[in-house]
Amino acid sequence: MTNEPTPPVAPAPSPTLSKGKVFLRRLASSLVLWTVVVGALFSGNKLLSDVVFILIMLLLAASGMFEFYGLVRARGLVCFRKFGMAAGLLMVAGTFLHCTGQLGIHDSPARVNDFETIFLILFVLGLCIRQFMAKDNPHGIVAMATTLLGLMYVPWLLNFIQKIEFFRFPVGAAADAGTFYVLYFILVTKFSDVGAYCTGSLIGRHKMIPRISPGKTWEGFGGAVVISTAASVTFAHFAGAKLHGMNLTHALILGVVLSVSAVIGDLIESLFKREAGVKDSGGYFPGIGGILDLLDSLLFNAPLMYLYLRHVLTR
Repeated sequence: MTNEPTPPVAPAPSPTLSKGKVFLRRLASSLVLWTVVVGALFSGNKLLSDVVFILIMLLLAASGMFEFYGLVRARGLVCFRKFGMAAGLLMVAGTFLHCTGQLGIHDSPARVNDFETIFLILFVLGLCIRQFMAKDNPHGIVAMATTLLGLMYVPWLLNFIQKIEFFRFPVGAAADAGTFYVLYFILVTKFSDVGAYCTGSLIGRHKMIPRISPGKTWEGFGGAVVISTAASVTFAHFAGAKLHGMNLTHALILGVVLSVSAVIGDLIESLFKREAGVKDSGGYFPGIGGILDLLDSLLFNAPLMYLYLRHVLTR
């Protein structure tokens, strides 16, 4: 009698979650994370708020860059991940020190922008030197380009959240006006995500760009704009003077602009994931994925909110 080897048992496939459960997981993950962030900002203790704020910014920047460079490598491209991540953290920390006046040159937003411009110039020069030292890398242009894109896509865009939080408002504005604008733009952006997901799941029929994101529909896009704009008007109404310079017209404009930009930001990250051949950028948050899956719609909305705040609301 011969003993034949027992064939390995294939693992049971993971059950597919319904759209309702996926949505609830996404909502729960978002609520928990952003409750922590907003709770720290409104703690009433400036030192505690600033420390928690910069730690969260550094964590988001590091995790986001790690995931982005992971997508680059999954695509089969080369990058200088350690160099890019180290520089990104320095940029975030430097912007924080400028915004909080630790370097003594925080009297104008242009000062912070000048710092970042100089930093980017030095970073490109540093990339060239890093490539000089990489004797076994024949793809220098690709490595430098992907590393630079990671720096600008994650920490540079994230820095605009800091510029909103520590914005120098005119005399008479509420002391926590910057924090209220951070809360405002996060809520409007996330309601865009919720509107797009719910509307697209319920009545979505016409695909937007199926080769990039098969789940995105024009109906979902319309829902994103409507729900986000409604959230903008509602929050602006109840926040009142806390949102310095805000009125119904600005709330309507920002609701439309931020909702459209949120959808575009989501599509950009979907493009990166599609090229890398992955579904999610990571697995940190149940129902959402990775840090980039959480930040994708916020990254491009942060500079738009900052520019509108600087050049329209407080001009």
